[in-house]
Amino acid sequence: MKSDLDAIMQARNLDAFIVFGNAENNPPMYYLTGGGHVSHATVIKKRGGEATYFYNDMERDEAAKSGLKMIPYTKYDYNELLKKAEGNQLLASAMRYQQMLEEVGVTQGRVGVYGHYDISSVFGTLTHLQKLMPKIEFLGEARDESIFLRAMETKDESEVERIRKMGKVTVTVVEKVKEYLTSCDVREDEVLLKEDGTPLTVGDVHSKIRLWVSEHGAELPSGFIFAIGRDAGVPHSAGTPTDLMRLGQTIVFDFYPAEAGGGYYYDFTRTWSLGYTTPEAQALFDQVKEIYDTLNDNFDLNVAFKDYQRMTCEFFESKGHQTPLNTKAPIEGYVHSLGHGVGLNIHERPFSGLTVSDDQRLSPGVVITSEPGLYYPEKGMGFRIEDTLWVRPDGVMEKLADYPYDFVLPMKKWKK
Repeated sequence: MKSDLDAIMQARNLDAFIVFGNAENNPPMYYLTGGGHVSHATVIKKRGGEATYFYNDMERDEAAKSGLKMIPYTKYDYNELLKKAEGNQLLASAMRYQQMLEEVGVTQGRVGVYGHYDISSVFGTLTHLQKLMPKIEFLGEARDESIFLRAMETKDESEVERIRKMGKVTVTVVEKVKEYLTSCDVREDEVLLKEDGTPLTVGDVHSKIRLWVSEHGAELPSGFIFAIGRDAGVPHSAGTPTDLMRLGQTIVFDFYPAEAGGGYYYDFTRTWSLGYTTPEAQALFDQVKEIYDTLNDNFDLNVAFKDYQRMTCEFFESKGHQTPLNTKAPIEGYVHSLGHGVGLNIHERPFSGLTVSDDQRLSPGVVITSEPGLYYPEKGMGFRIEDTLWVRPDGVMEKLADYPYDFVLPMKKWKK
């Protein structure tokens, strides 16, 4: 949680941190400020001290919503610094950051660097800043181990409630998609038709999804997956817009909208087949559903998340599928890890890969996905089931949004 940041900094021997970038769609900055329309902002925090928010004057009211200590960039005369830097913008920027750091008492020690910003600009500025402030060591961290992902790993109840609300938006839009698809007319060759009688494509469905998400005040900053046939068999294929929507083909709908402005995500997947399915597809879906249910029955408090990845691999291998347990980089069968944390990032701690650290556990307060799947692109099929779960303080695993697991969706205007 955010209150853990100082302790995490202490454990990492960080004396301070600096965060660059916009307040929106920038998880470390959003985490500290709460978002808002503030661009090219900076937050600096010394360990044990308060965070200070540096901003442009014309965004002062948006910045004030953060409740943080605020200092406008105009306190530092950039034009004068630019003259001293003989027109070198990166050096002038570094000189301004030097003044900002000195303002909050950071003149030496280990300083972590975070945020979303143009790499070239940050690298150039920090190169000059390091020369101006040689007693400071600027440090980067592996993304999965950063102090922010560590703090974000456990959520308080207000954060969980925001994720829960996004879950409600998620299943509402998913239901609209299902109702739209199942109400379509069907051509003799089993292609779905739009209202005007022309073939319905994956791109048409994508457009509907974007519209309905927008109508519910959410956004799709990381995209989404609605893929049919072969694309459903490649886990992160978003779906080919020109593909026709047909009966009897597997559809993977992996849907992860977020609060507008870069807030909290929800993550959810269902696999559908319209009208009917084949015996082989039904058998594979049933295996995915079986391990999904088994996992839900076995999740236990404080167990390493990767233990459940191993359980999933062992189950699928017992059914004859390749998995990461004994196949290097499989491209069919079970090809990914079981799940991940969800929050201001669509993927965050705890992770479940077989090689992740043992401390990534189902601890009270974590929000995770469980998403087993099977993928056979050359057979034109793929399957995944996913829900977002919260490990409550009492240790109970709570699914944050309910939605049916029906695989075959009956068509209202078609009979086999």
